[in-house]
Amino acid sequence: MTLQPAPGEATAPIELSGGAADATSRLTTSRVEVGDDLIRRLGDICSSVSTDPVVLAESSRDWWPLAMTWAIDGQVAGLAAVVARPSNAEEVSAVLRVASEAKVPVTAAAGRSGVCGGSVPVYGGIVLDLTLLSGIVDVDDTSLVLDVRAGTFGTPLENDLRNTYEKTLGHWPQSIDLSTVGGWLACRSAGQYSNRYGKIEDMVVGLDVVLADGRRITTGGAPRQAVGPDLNQVFVGSEGTLGVITGARLRVHPAPEYETSSAWALTSFEDGLDLLRRVIRRGATPAVLRLYDSTEADRSYKTGSVHLVLARDEGDPVIVDAAMRVLAEEAKAIGAQTMDDGLVDQWVEHRNDVAALEALISRGFVVDTMEVAGRWADLPRMYADTVAALQSVPGTLAASAHQSHSYLDGGCLYFTFAGKVEPDDKDRYYADLWDAGQRAVLAAGGALSHHHGVGLNRSRFVADALGDAHATLVDLKRALDPNGILNPGKLGLPSPFGPVRWP
Repeated sequence: MTLQPAPGEATAPIELSGGAADATSRLTTSRVEVGDDLIRRLGDICSSVSTDPVVLAESSRDWWPLAMTWAIDGQVAGLAAVVARPSNAEEVSAVLRVASEAKVPVTAAAGRSGVCGGSVPVYGGIVLDLTLLSGIVDVDDTSLVLDVRAGTFGTPLENDLRNTYEKTLGHWPQSIDLSTVGGWLACRSAGQYSNRYGKIEDMVVGLDVVLADGRRITTGGAPRQAVGPDLNQVFVGSEGTLGVITGARLRVHPAPEYETSSAWALTSFEDGLDLLRRVIRRGATPAVLRLYDSTEADRSYKTGSVHLVLARDEGDPVIVDAAMRVLAEEAKAIGAQTMDDGLVDQWVEHRNDVAALEALISRGFVVDTMEVAGRWADLPRMYADTVAALQSVPGTLAASAHQSHSYLDGGCLYFTFAGKVEPDDKDRYYADLWDAGQRAVLAAGGALSHHHGVGLNRSRFVADALGDAHATLVDLKRALDPNGILNPGKLGLPSPFGPVRWP
């Protein structure tokens, strides 16, 4: 059975002061205009093409917190010259073919929920809005494989899977109401239940991709195939710089029939990390296993000076109870104290609430989050050094962290920070925060990002993060996109349209 839910619409992060029609571009890059002849050609090959100023402005921004401060001044990071909304992969192919011939930049976008500026058109050109490519194509119940279009939003997808097929993807990013399948794949998204179900790259069976010159390819297909390198993973995490994902085959699971939860208090963050490590080391994978430092725990749950672990699992009762028993044994062995598991219900109720971000930014605060990954052996130092580095930047009012995802070899640390400086100093202060935080992470042996991706904000760190391998990524970009039209200025890649002056 094929479902065709109505295409979703992206959710604006904050109102543009003065109205979207009068928005201007913040970044001082060379803007690529699109002439009338090319716009007419796009209109002949694409279902919807718009040069309406409101559409251009709203389609040119995402949830990057710094750009939300610019919205207060009536600015977007970069301003598209035209927005094209294809309704199928054939139209995506035709748009890219025309753009490549004309050497016009193309920025693929859909939900635009990213927080690193990954879908803002820094050089203008074409924004390729993929939200019309929506809906489930097929569900193979026997093999547990979902075929879905890239512009499908998360919440209707999960509802369709559960209500029609009694299945779940198990992918619950905080942005699930705002984001799409293609966006998840583009930045290697992680859901809040990833300990049980894996990150999005663990779910991929195959992809439909359109290359920069308009060629359409299909990757993957069979489980654990050994036919050269895994080409799925070339495009997963490439943030629209190597090709445009139009569809995917993803692994799904039977809808869970049982769930349970628990909460634990510890005297130090390092003890909490050790508890999570010991649980995973024994082979238990509770879907949710989150550690909050005392600052975040008290801010959200009023728990005082303790560090807090929240756990929740779902699925087959035998497996779930076994995993939670392992957690209880390890928690007691390390001296953790039980807490009211109603704290987990409180987390579930508020886990996707992002209203506070707009409220704080509107009041003049600079606020952001930074998620990174590291090995268990490095995480204690990474936590301490990075919190200290963020706190050391003049103007910082708060810096804290939690661990949100755990694996056999390590996990994800998720830092939250806020400060307040003079309005004209916000950009410099924001850049200083990120420089301090990311350099501390890299010095401690961590990875630049765990699931938010790179986008524009983290581009300046990529060469250091990848080391000698960065040149190989550049070579891959040149081979697949010789004219450099796909999402230029992102992922630390060189651009034929000139440098991006940020920060």
